[in-house]
Amino acid sequence: MRHSCFMLTLAMVLAVCDTALSRDASQPSAQTEILANLRPGHPRLFIVEGDIERIRKLIQEHPDARKLRDDLHALAVKLLDEPTVEHKLVGPRLLAQSRACLDRVATLALLYRLEGDRRFAARAEKEMLAAAAFPDWNPSHFLDTAEMSNALGIGYDWLYDVLSADSRATIRTALIEKGLRPGLDGHRKAVWWTRTTNNWNQVCNGGLTVGALAIADEEPELAAEIIDYARKSIPLAMTSFQPDGGCPEGPGYWHYAMRYTAFYHAALLTALGTDFGLAASSGYAQAGLFRIHCTGPTRHTFNFADGGSVLANASLMMFMARVFDRPVYAWHQRTLRAGTDAFELVWYDPRGSDADIRALPLDAHFTGIDVVFMRSAWNDPNAVFVGFKGGNNAASHSNLDLGTFIVDALGERWAMELGADDYNLPGYFGNKRWTYYRLRTEGQNTLVLNGENQDTKAKAPIIAFRSSPQQALAVADLSAAYTQHARRVQRGVALLDRSHVLITDEIEAASPVEITWAMHTPAVVSIEGPQAVLRQKGKRMVARLIEPADTAWAIREVNPEPPQRPLKGVRKLVVELRRAGETPARIRVLLSPASTSADPSLPPPELKRWIQPD
Repeated sequence: MRHSCFMLTLAMVLAVCDTALSRDASQPSAQTEILANLRPGHPRLFIVEGDIERIRKLIQEHPDARKLRDDLHALAVKLLDEPTVEHKLVGPRLLAQSRACLDRVATLALLYRLEGDRRFAARAEKEMLAAAAFPDWNPSHFLDTAEMSNALGIGYDWLYDVLSADSRATIRTALIEKGLRPGLDGHRKAVWWTRTTNNWNQVCNGGLTVGALAIADEEPELAAEIIDYARKSIPLAMTSFQPDGGCPEGPGYWHYAMRYTAFYHAALLTALGTDFGLAASSGYAQAGLFRIHCTGPTRHTFNFADGGSVLANASLMMFMARVFDRPVYAWHQRTLRAGTDAFELVWYDPRGSDADIRALPLDAHFTGIDVVFMRSAWNDPNAVFVGFKGGNNAASHSNLDLGTFIVDALGERWAMELGADDYNLPGYFGNKRWTYYRLRTEGQNTLVLNGENQDTKAKAPIIAFRSSPQQALAVADLSAAYTQHARRVQRGVALLDRSHVLITDEIEAASPVEITWAMHTPAVVSIEGPQAVLRQKGKRMVARLIEPADTAWAIREVNPEPPQRPLKGVRKLVVELRRAGETPARIRVLLSPASTSADPSLPPPELKRWIQPD
């Protein structure tokens, strides 16, 4: 199915809004004008008149959409007998309950609209009434409030015609008093999430906007003020994705921020016919490429910062495919679907093919966040894949991980990121953050000098990046991370012959320095002379220590002390050396799949020749 109808509709609604917003000063105030084109009646959020028939047609014509509908139907049936959400906090968060309410209400309400089964509507109503009865939606951790506002806004809009008058009043009152008014108060006081550039901005503003649009005809002044604040606030967060769509918070929080950006964006388009210029935000249209490039052939991501490597389901890729006419986004989501989400069916786009992904470059440098991805091939589960980052240690959710890398090959992950620890650990986001192993420099695949952490505010720019059919390489200047211990620290990573990964480090110090090179791996490791042989699931990877010749591999246990989560089956391959002052150190490690027969032609050992080739 072509995107032309969708794009024509989008152009028409934008034209209508442009006309409305160009009226002269004699017209009503900006806040009142925001609702001038509010779509009357319900539903007006995400699905409008004609969309249900469009979705039914997609289900008839596309087996993948039909499978998605069948999975959602099975989930909805299962939910009929599930208990409703409870006002139950985990640490300081109600977030798990808010998310459960959102997923349940969206699934049940959509299935009701598709199939007309009143059991689904009744169960969604029960869910919303349970949430409405909570004493509050935990505004002290406002993500919880925003996601619950999103949930009840969607349910109120999609089920308006079948809710009883009493239920509508109860849900509407809860949405206003426990969601929208606390959010409006936050905006009026300019609390931190209204001014931040991280994911909190998109989530809080997105959830509030959906809730406000759901009741905008009944509470126009309240809704208009919230929408006006949100449209001025959310561009701050969109600057984080400039200029090419990379996310400094890592792929996990890329998903969270972009999911709520999609909620916000799509709700504005269907309810008001405008996006207030959001689609033109620098990097937004390219943000789907970040998800594609950061996902390895193992279906795991390069999970730098707080977050796990398991690929999250991203229905928002369907929305972005349609809005930005990028079929490859839809193809990627259909191919790597990692869950069941009602919004994937709402935004379903059947376009895209293997050819679209093969047309993308094998390598990418996301300049806004100084992260590089390299791979040997697309659509090959055994491809070699490398993620390598410079970046900013002061970024939201960052670890002290400048210079870290991951490697996939032969269908397995060999060099791994450990991901986040328990957010409820004491001081996890406070004064104890840099005491926890997973967040410290020693918990990354990078260099540790004199046993100490990197500077917590350091930045590491990618100062060289090149890509050719035979190889790719990048160099990061890590010097700012180690100013107390060294004058210059640089790391280069190269993918040679699209098969071998070479890591080259150079350290110059004015005084003696102890250097630890580290790589965390789930593989079983044995040391065989200058080689370390990594084995998992009958496959082998070989790590060769090319330089220095007088140093040997070592294996270290990884056992974070409680209350940190244990690390099971993780080993740490290390090179340890000491260099006197004024004696430069160079470490070169070559990682090769054991199935690769020919050795690569190595680039010059000096990183200056990587940066400025002959």
